[in-house]
Amino acid sequence: MRHNRITALLRLTTLCLLAFSLVACDKGMFEVHPYDSNYKGGTNLNVTNISRIEERLRNRDTIRVAFISDTHLWHKEFKEEVKSINANDSIDFVVHCGDFTDTGTTREFEWGYDILKKLNKPYVVLIGNHDFLGTGDQVWKKMFGTDLDFSFIAARIKFICVNTNATEYDYMAAVPNFDYMQQQFHADSAAFDRTVFVMHACPGSDQFNNNVKGMFDYVIKLFPGLQCCIYGHDHSRTESDIFNDGVMWYGIDAAVHRNYQIFTFTPKGYSYETVQY
Repeated sequence: MRHNRITALLRLTTLCLLAFSLVACDKGMFEVHPYDSNYKGGTNLNVTNISRIEERLRNRDTIRVAFISDTHLWHKEFKEEVKSINANDSIDFVVHCGDFTDTGTTREFEWGYDILKKLNKPYVVLIGNHDFLGTGDQVWKKMFGTDLDFSFIAARIKFICVNTNATEYDYMAAVPNFDYMQQQFHADSAAFDRTVFVMHACPGSDQFNNNVKGMFDYVIKLFPGLQCCIYGHDHSRTESDIFNDGVMWYGIDAAVHRNYQIFTFTPKGYSYETVQY
């Protein structure tokens, strides 16, 4: 009899603990896994901002674009970078070249959004290799809304933003996606006569599929009025003619080094400057 009472008491205790745990979970008392994709923040940000950029700059002949990259968890520097950009009324929009996060967690995307939303100018953000970690690519798509490859047109310049993070797919996916690039050659062809390619990792880097880097170089040079190529990933400010064919490649530094670059595009070409903050 005593044994039966103890068994019944244990069962009752177990049921109570189970019920409490279910209630606690429902009320959010337990922390979710950092790699879940239950993102709470702004959504479709690229989609919204591309619409703003194209509407505002459709008939402009000169634009000034701030390029930033690799903000990771350097939030103090990122905040100061945003303040610096906000103080410059000549900047028309901002392009973030990827590695918005450090480990791709949902919270990092939310923390980054809290800083990014303070920009007083339109912006777009590419995906970096760090943003793929865990379920980061799912959160990125929810937050920014575009495909990983996307483009937009401003002042008759098509900015083609391509995913070049081939390592994140173990080289098993079409990265870079030449089908997409071919589509962009024909899409809205009457609306642009100059081209800028933007990516996270450049040819020759550890992330790029270097088996196809020669073909990549060949394809981008088919585009009308190719101005230059701009990338992040390397955490350094660089400029080089990677393929020795006259096409200049510009590396955008990481936020921790407290600088970014502004490119001025005109019908006659472009110039650039480095801003220290």
